[in-house]
Amino acid sequence: MNLSPAYRQLPAQEFAHRVGEAFRRMQACDLCPRQCGVNRLRGEKGVCRAGREAVVFSYGPHFGEESPLVGTFGSGTIFFTYCPLKCVYCQNYEISQLGEGSPVSVEKLSRIMLHLQKQGCHNLNLVTPTHFVPHILAALFRASRQGFSLPVVYNTSGYEALETLALLDGIVDIYMPDYKYADGEIAAKYSGARDYPEVAKVALREMQRQVGDLKISEQGLAVRGLLVRHLVLPAGLAGTEQVMEFLAREISPNCFVNVMGQYYPAYRAREFPPLDRRPTSQEYRQALEAARRWGLRLYQD
Repeated sequence: MNLSPAYRQLPAQEFAHRVGEAFRRMQACDLCPRQCGVNRLRGEKGVCRAGREAVVFSYGPHFGEESPLVGTFGSGTIFFTYCPLKCVYCQNYEISQLGEGSPVSVEKLSRIMLHLQKQGCHNLNLVTPTHFVPHILAALFRASRQGFSLPVVYNTSGYEALETLALLDGIVDIYMPDYKYADGEIAAKYSGARDYPEVAKVALREMQRQVGDLKISEQGLAVRGLLVRHLVLPAGLAGTEQVMEFLAREISPNCFVNVMGQYYPAYRAREFPPLDRRPTSQEYRQALEAARRWGLRLYQD
């Protein structure tokens, strides 16, 4: 099994080209499916409210992720501020919606990456990275030339533009997207993105094409592949059965999926019943049964 991160094998000229192309796209920003078209290089802001600079809420070893990412010394997580989605129940709404965080330069971001490696983290875990892909690529290119060599985890909502994923081909080692909804009306009501299901399907297919099924080393650490998260919502709002069917039929029968049961009402959820309650134990069991019925690799197993 090749344990070398993908970007270490990418020619420097190609890596630099990707960085330049990513920043060019900020001139009429289309990094996410919103395609706002604002000139972020001039400080204009679109739906996500990100401007010229990357904004980071926090960083450090994180032990709350799936065990193949956490290992012994934790996943080197960077939490980026803002988000292209507008989930009314976001459990990190202070970061994603209220904008808590501090601007960081590309140079500072690269130093953060090197610091996480020095702390012994097993990977670089980029949380909600989509709108800051140019800065991430530039910082990763800079850090890699100074000895950075951790595998890159792209930890995303699943709401991704195909053109942005193309910039990440051969750079990201592990994709960890959500697959939130099977129904566009539900996605529109609760996340402000009616096109979420179809966009996520296209994105997941591309992620699978790039990295394949999740591969785990002899030490129990994820080194490459796709790991899908699915948050169980009350009253079956997430469409779990259809989600699992899609993953099994169109992504891979060996797709590694974490069916998450930790939903609780946060942010504005109490304004949107039945999101004002947690899923029942029966609802969660039914979600697990759907994943098993489609033969997927369950994290809980």
